[in-house]
Amino acid sequence: MFARKKKGFLGVAAVVLAGSLVVPLLAIGTTASATTVRPHVTLSHANTVFSSGVMYSPPTVWNPNAQGSFATGTEGFLYETLFLYNPITNKYIPWLANSGKWTSTTKYVLTLRGGIKWVSDVANGQAVKGFMTGADVVFTIMLAKTDPGIYYSNLANDVSGATAVGNTVTVTFKHPAAEDWQSFLYQDPILPSSSVYGMGDWNNAELNTDANAAPVASGPMSLDSANTNSEEVCYTTNPNWWGANVKSLGNPSFKFGHWCDTVNSSNNVELTDFLTGAIDLSNNFLPGIAALIHAASPGGSTYGNISTYYPRPPYMLSANTVWLEPNLSKKPMSNLYFRKAVAAAVNESQIVNVDYTNLVDASNPTGLMPSQKSYIDTAAVKQYGFSFSKATAKADLKKSNYKGQTVTIECPAGWTDWMAAINLIVKDLKGVGIKAEALFPSYATRTSDIEDGTYDFAIDNNASIAADPYNYFYRMFRLPVQKVQSAQDNWERFDAATVGGVAGKAWALVKDLNATAMTAKTARQAIFNKLETIELQYLPEIPVWYNGAWAQYSASHWKHWPHSTAKGDQYTPVMWAGWLGQMTTVLALAQLAHS
Repeated sequence: MFARKKKGFLGVAAVVLAGSLVVPLLAIGTTASATTVRPHVTLSHANTVFSSGVMYSPPTVWNPNAQGSFATGTEGFLYETLFLYNPITNKYIPWLANSGKWTSTTKYVLTLRGGIKWVSDVANGQAVKGFMTGADVVFTIMLAKTDPGIYYSNLANDVSGATAVGNTVTVTFKHPAAEDWQSFLYQDPILPSSSVYGMGDWNNAELNTDANAAPVASGPMSLDSANTNSEEVCYTTNPNWWGANVKSLGNPSFKFGHWCDTVNSSNNVELTDFLTGAIDLSNNFLPGIAALIHAASPGGSTYGNISTYYPRPPYMLSANTVWLEPNLSKKPMSNLYFRKAVAAAVNESQIVNVDYTNLVDASNPTGLMPSQKSYIDTAAVKQYGFSFSKATAKADLKKSNYKGQTVTIECPAGWTDWMAAINLIVKDLKGVGIKAEALFPSYATRTSDIEDGTYDFAIDNNASIAADPYNYFYRMFRLPVQKVQSAQDNWERFDAATVGGVAGKAWALVKDLNATAMTAKTARQAIFNKLETIELQYLPEIPVWYNGAWAQYSASHWKHWPHSTAKGDQYTPVMWAGWLGQMTTVLALAQLAHS
């Protein structure tokens, strides 16, 4: 759910630094044909925060149902979820909902906060259109049953019905469905149901594809302008936002009047813009940023205004696990001992140290995130886990009946850090006797290769951070495997045709998790232990490193960015979809003040 695509990088040495630079601000709405709404105010660093590293195409969509297509800010600035998830503390924060609880194994009751206003965009005067009620929550939930194309339609398999009395919503389930519902609570924004100002009279096609260029939303900002020529989207602070009046949240409010996010053209351009002060927050992968934080400038001082979440390695929060993903439907990847040989041959530390200059951490053999450390079955890791060992790799390779064929490892061209990692892995494999080649097709070709099962190995990271490992194992073991796996689940093809009955056993365990109450911690951990054991024994994926939640920021114009050392400001500093709207980035931005 977050931006991952990257283009070429020319290197830190290509950036020419100057002592005092005049930074041109980003133009707003220069042509009527390219602007969704009109320019109305001069934007400068005195009243605006500038960011980049999220969008890779001009902003044209503000429909939260159009997953993967909407502009930065659609989730979080405009549309909001019932709860937030804090990956740093691994806890949930009531957001639109004031409270929520299971009253039985098949009934959940939540109470919506009062005073939440639906507000139009700046072009329409930021006018209050109405108040959010339980009816909006019911409307959003029930789209899972009435709209088969909605991105959370899987909830229809669980939900029996939903009703509202004022701001109290009662949801009934066909069977216990803890995980699917928990995911909905913090991942899926609530939509306005009124046919006057909302989406209540939209047909299914409109609900999923309409651009929603004049959004009526509840969030802390309103759409201001979007320009497809200068490739940016700008928002204006919403004076009617409900959150500023909630004491339990610290009365969060934005000190800036506007926020603009621009399309990321390339790593080197973004690095230049960041170092010269054109942008305040970069959520792109910027190689060498750790060295720049500590390096001396030509004048002898340091880049004291540049910082990251951690002041030392790994510098970044962890965002997800990067897998070396084998295609189990092809030889030699179908051989377990061959997969074990590959796992033991890869030197994760070299990728962390050389490729990423310590911006990331090596993965645990299970691949479970640092925030999920308590879920790791240490006994299973000790018994079945792998580690870098050429001797072990060579011994397993001998058992695999490997015939010396060449295997390819692919990632999209332009994803420079992954390309460098693959080159290191190819060298590691050759060092133990495995013939391997790097393959860097276009993004579309790489995705097609994985979906239709024609790849050998791929680098992948499609299991995002979550409160517990359910999503991780759902991605890994979901059945059935289709001829074309368009969903980002079980791309490695772990099924009866490749591993026999253990595939069905693993998927049954995942479904058991969804039916086991979140409060039944002992029972849930027993299931996680079994899944981890299957993973470690069969290696459907080979976890290598934790991808970073890329975030570097400058205090030249705005200060009080999130830092691990600031006790009251340990929030997520990431604007990616799935982070701005679902985690604690809004709370982080509420801490910003002008430098």
